[in-house]
Amino acid sequence: MTTATLTGLKLTAAQKPTHVSPVQLRRNKLAKRLWEQAELARAQAAGTTFSPTRYRTITDKHTGTRQSIQTNKRIKQWWFVADTGKLSLSVRYGTKLLELARGKYAVEIAAEKDLPATLDLIKAAVLAGELDAALDAASVKLRAGFGK
Repeated sequence: MTTATLTGLKLTAAQKPTHVSPVQLRRNKLAKRLWEQAELARAQAAGTTFSPTRYRTITDKHTGTRQSIQTNKRIKQWWFVADTGKLSLSVRYGTKLLELARGKYAVEIAAEKDLPATLDLIKAAVLAGELDAALDAASVKLRAGFGK
């Protein structure tokens, strides 16, 4: 009976990967941060607030029980007004600035309304693998800081 129902399906030998490569993990992490920045920019343009939530585990001092509570995540904006008076956007991986091109660490943006589109464009470049070398260099610097 089961073979009759399975004959209409296209079966393959594909298996779900058990782990994600470090390169893809870095891409996903930066893409998530870029999405948060784009949502923050959209919220500021609309005059609202954007604060994603995260879960923290706390331990009660008196009873010793652990529980998860939902808290708002604080997001610092990556854009700023440069010395020239123009809006600039720097991309961060952790605490490190990414070098987008040789000696270039920021993107100049014409107007604040172009900010979400620029962030989405950078996110697409990250997912396509165009910033893998910069991500790898920033990752090495970050790991070196933990070894001290």
